[in-house]
Amino acid sequence: MLPIANLHHLYQSTFQFLSSHSPFVFASTDDSASESDSSFPLTPRDLSPRPEEELPSLRDELDAADRTHCHSPSSCRSFGASVAASTLYSMRREHDATKAELSKSQAEAARWEERCKALEKTLKESQNLLKLRDQEIQALKKERDKNAPERHLRERASMYLDRRRSRDAIHHRSNSNQSQLSQQIRLSGDWSEIRDEASCNRRRNGSDPHPDNMSTVSEEERAQARSSETFLNKIDLWSGAQVIQAVQDLNSEVLQFAASATELCTFSKQRPSTAKVNQASSEVATRLGDALSRLLTTRDHSQDPMLVQLALQGCISYCISRALSSFCIGFQSKANITLTQIYTHMSQTEPQPTASRWRALSHKHIHELHPELDDYAINEMTETIFRWSLDIFLISGSTNPQPNPASRENFRGRFGSQVKRISKAACRLAQVTKEEIMSANFEVIAADSGQAFDGQDMVDAFENYGSSKGVVLCTTELGLRCSTRKATSDVAPSEENIERRILLRPKVVLESVVEVIDPR
Repeated sequence: MLPIANLHHLYQSTFQFLSSHSPFVFASTDDSASESDSSFPLTPRDLSPRPEEELPSLRDELDAADRTHCHSPSSCRSFGASVAASTLYSMRREHDATKAELSKSQAEAARWEERCKALEKTLKESQNLLKLRDQEIQALKKERDKNAPERHLRERASMYLDRRRSRDAIHHRSNSNQSQLSQQIRLSGDWSEIRDEASCNRRRNGSDPHPDNMSTVSEEERAQARSSETFLNKIDLWSGAQVIQAVQDLNSEVLQFAASATELCTFSKQRPSTAKVNQASSEVATRLGDALSRLLTTRDHSQDPMLVQLALQGCISYCISRALSSFCIGFQSKANITLTQIYTHMSQTEPQPTASRWRALSHKHIHELHPELDDYAINEMTETIFRWSLDIFLISGSTNPQPNPASRENFRGRFGSQVKRISKAACRLAQVTKEEIMSANFEVIAADSGQAFDGQDMVDAFENYGSSKGVVLCTTELGLRCSTRKATSDVAPSEENIERRILLRPKVVLESVVEVIDPR
């Protein structure tokens, strides 16, 4: 930059030059006068040019100012550098700000892009789900339309059955209620004939030939026809595996009680031969056989009461199997025998669902007529198990419990809940096999004492400890057998028409157990 003195000098020179060459006169006051008071009166003057000698002086002054200005190059360079640096810094700041804003915009765009992809994926899944739902709806509609003629056919068959049943009822009014019911079952069982006849009528006439007659069938007759269809129902509320598991659980309960009771009791080598002991020995022989009763009476159980535990399991298993073999547990013995004979004959002559439904309805209505029968059966079985168990302990030389009433009552109080649980499980199993299974007849089985051993029908409890020899002493775990009537209408009713399968083999103790318990 030019110094202030040089600028002032240049100003004065320029002013003089212009004054000398201008057609007007520039008048000015002294330097001491203020600028506000100065005036520039313009007066015409002589326009003749100034002498030539005045021009060089002005040029010399301008050249001197230029030289003075040029003599300070560092000032020029510093001024240019500062201007360039300032411009570069401002541009760099603008560049960094623009770059940061661009990065932020790119991150925001990437986030929105990911969100858009997620929304597109969700939308696609929803569309696929809607397509699947639509396909399911269409399939259900097709199935409904497909089953509509079959449903209509069943309704017409039911009406046809009503008319035939009402006509037959008039001709056979003198028959008993049981024979009428059997005839209804046979009529309702002939579904194939009804379906073929209804199909022929529909193809031949194109519509129902007797709509007025069908509409006149009373609601009562329809209800009776529907009730007869229940005798063709084969729906089971329990599966075979569930029944097997129930029997195994019952066996486990019996084993736990026998082990706990035997472990609690103590035995003596010396045992008095009294009338009470002889009577108990005779009763045990009746239930479990002479061989096992003799072993309990003559052997010493003070060191190893394993044989007593096995006998205890055997007597409880025998009690349960005998109770479950009756038609209704706790019911009158004569009535039970009669009902059992009726059901046995019906299972050989009638279809399996018919016999099973009759059995279920009879068992159900017996309990409805005698609501106290369940509690009576449980208490009676509990008392029987205690009585038979105490007889075994008595003939085995037990000193605890002793034959006196106080000791026996302590024993009942100690194991009362456990034995009652066994009785409840047995009664529940009886209800399941009698009322809740229609497709077959399930029987809880046990091997008889003195029976020859058959590996296909039973299992030796000690088969892993030696060879199976001798006859059966008792059954320690119950088995399960399933019987079903074969569908043979042209064969006379007999036992050969019944198909029997053993689903769970009973576990037995043989005479060879003595060698396992007391090897000598």
